[in-house]
Parts: sequence; C-alpha cells; structure tokens
Amino acid sequence: MDCSRCITLKNSRVRLRPLAPTDFEDRQAVIFDPEIWRYTITPSPGDAVGLAAYLTEAGQAREKGVRYPFAIIDRASGRVVGSTSYGSFAVEDKRLETGGTWISRDFQRPGLNRAAKHLLLQYAFGELGCERVELKTDARNWQSREALQRMGATEEGTLRSHCLTQGGRRRDSVYFGMLKPEWDGLLLSVFREFDARG
Repeated sequence: MDCSRCITLKNSRVRLRPLAPTDFEDRQAVIFDPEIWRYTITPSPGDAVGLAAYLTEAGQAREKGVRYPFAIIDRASGRVVGSTSYGSFAVEDKRLETGGTWISRDFQRPGLNRAAKHLLLQYAFGELGCERVELKTDARNWQSREALQRMGATEEGTLRSHCLTQGGRRRDSVYFGMLKPEWDGLLLSVFREFDARG
C-alpha cells in the first residue's frame, strides 16, 4: 500500500478522500461528542488542542505508511461527517484492515457507514488486489457487530484482553473478515444500491 498516493473514492452516497489538517474545523461541537468515541481505542479529542493532535497523529501515521486515514464526506450535504482508515497492511499476504471509523451522530442514518465500507472494500479487493479484509470492534459494541454482520462480514472470533482502550482498560476485540471470493456476491446483494461510478 503506497500511502503517499492521494486516493479519492466515491459512490452515490459518500466520497472518501485523505484526511486533512483542516477537517472538522466547522464541526468541533460534533467531533467532541463523547458518545461517538465510546467504543474507540482513541478517546474523544475533547477540545481544539486535542483535535489538532488527533489530525496531526493521523497525518504522521500516513507518512510512516502504517495507516491511511480518510475523511468521510456525505455527498448530499457536502460535509465531512467522519473518518475511516486502512491499516495493518500485510502486503505479502494480500491482507489489510479497515477500521478507526467514526461518524457524527447527526449523520448516523442507515446506509452511510455501509456506503463508506463499500468504497474501502471495493478498492481493497479491486485496485489493491487483497485476498482478505479484516474488521474488528470492541466486543461490547453490539451496534457495530450487528452492522458488520449485515454487511456480510463473517465473525471469526474474539481476542480476549486484546489491547488497551480508553482509561487504561483492556478490551476484548471481535474480529470479522471478508474474502475476495465473497466480494462479487456481496456487491450484488448487500452493496447493490451504491453506484461505484458515483
């Protein structure tokens, strides 16, 4: 994965582009909402200084080639409404992970997250030639687990005491996976409403 590339993806519902240092300047009240960060490993930025640090860290991770953070743009409003990422690159194994996803609560209506995942998965299986895409979530996050199952991801197991999360607590992570041979079928079912040409 060449993280130096400027990747822009779009379908009928959302557009993804590289996360920029100026993103969320006009949406600070939304990004500071602690509820959207409840199950993330990274806590809410909390204030303008925390937001700047969050965006700087995301940019540095991209520069180091360990993560590719995207801004999620709702095409109907033209607003940046969240973020998602590629990470855990295993080039030789043709595998990566999508994650680090959060969406403003006022845009958490049906289909927006699925539209963003559609773009990430299509690019991973198509352009990047992945054979496997992994997704994980906090075991307590039943909303996320159910959404991943509805998208056609297979729940593969729980890693107990997997990593540190907010407040120094150790969390159990539930892993899901999608395989390239499954993708064509999912395009015709779960993701059929999205026009990849945008």
